[in-house]
Amino acid sequence: MSESRAEAVASVASAAGSAAAGSAGNWRRAGIVGTAIGVVAAGAAAGVAIERLTVGRGMRQKARLALDSAGPYGALRGMPGTATADDGTEIYYEIDDVEQDATLTPRRRRLFGRKAPAPVTVVFSHGYCLSQDSWHFQRAALRGVVRTVHWDQRSHGRSGRGVAQVQDGVPLDIEQLGRDLKAVIDEAAPEGPLVLVGHSMGGMTVMALADQYPDLIRERVVGVALVGTSSGKLGEVNFGLPVAGVNAVRRVLPGVLKALGQRAELVEKGRRATADLFAGIIKRYSFASKDIDPAVARFAERLIEGTPIDVVAEFYPAFTDHDKTEALAYFAELPVLVLSGVKDLVTPSEHSEAIADLLPDAELVLVPDAGHLVMLEHPEVVTDRLADLLTRAGAVPAGATVGGYGSTSSTAQPG
Repeated sequence: MSESRAEAVASVASAAGSAAAGSAGNWRRAGIVGTAIGVVAAGAAAGVAIERLTVGRGMRQKARLALDSAGPYGALRGMPGTATADDGTEIYYEIDDVEQDATLTPRRRRLFGRKAPAPVTVVFSHGYCLSQDSWHFQRAALRGVVRTVHWDQRSHGRSGRGVAQVQDGVPLDIEQLGRDLKAVIDEAAPEGPLVLVGHSMGGMTVMALADQYPDLIRERVVGVALVGTSSGKLGEVNFGLPVAGVNAVRRVLPGVLKALGQRAELVEKGRRATADLFAGIIKRYSFASKDIDPAVARFAERLIEGTPIDVVAEFYPAFTDHDKTEALAYFAELPVLVLSGVKDLVTPSEHSEAIADLLPDAELVLVPDAGHLVMLEHPEVVTDRLADLLTRAGAVPAGATVGGYGSTSSTAQPG
């Protein structure tokens, strides 16, 4: 570990977390709506109270800045493009291409018709409150090995705000995300075989695509990976809370989020004022490992903090209505990877097991000591199983070398 990185890790180790008592004043400054969320966050705040009492705000800010500079996560860029959704929303994507095989001379190319066959394209769909950069480790490992497309869901990352939601007040649903993915495929991979990879909401997006465009699945998709996702019954998830607590959260959270979305400017100020408290919540619901690299934890914070509160509020109701269990049948004849962290509190591993039960030929991988952001927490496991899926799907030759890019233990280097 480099000296600067060691200093960053040391700084954040003493700077992580927040005190419940110390946060109370900040919640008051955030307004009444902030207090409602503060109740939900109390458990996370209590776990880091001591360090908040002993480390000043300035030192914590310096630690965050040090970690931002130490970990170049999310810095990978590809050839940019834009797809237009059916409601006019501009969807941003990037392509990581591979060089064409120079051995395909014109004489050999004629064996395949007038041109060489289109390469397999792997399309990565990210989760709620994240962006395409959440696939950083897998993207780095697959560069130069297979053609990939990474895109930002509407209102996330570099994509535009949902036109139907902002201008027409149309509630967001998972079906719309499936149509958005179709628009991206039409622009970025209009021909050739496809492997679809989705995490959390991204996995639901893949299911919605199959539900609405079954012919596309039958004719072009050669493999599917569903990571930390669910086909339905998300309204039954308890988020690791006791029964009384989760019932209270379910009762008040939709209304609270709606109120937050209507007062976005005030709430964003409150999020900044209580950044340390949110860091504790994000870490609890993203990771399970005790020795997660602080730079990776900070990267997850940046991804989630980058999602405006009105977008958070806009998307949340869609998950309760999500039910794509029947759509899984379209994947039955394909190589499928179903992977989840055993300690995922957001989409518990039981949901992945339920998917695998309906796809008996799928590979089910349950990763011990892993939370919801398993592709960041244990990237080597996710990349290894993805590489195997790509080989089974014929996306890469069996002899291809896929780098085991990244380890996120506290002693890891960024690359």
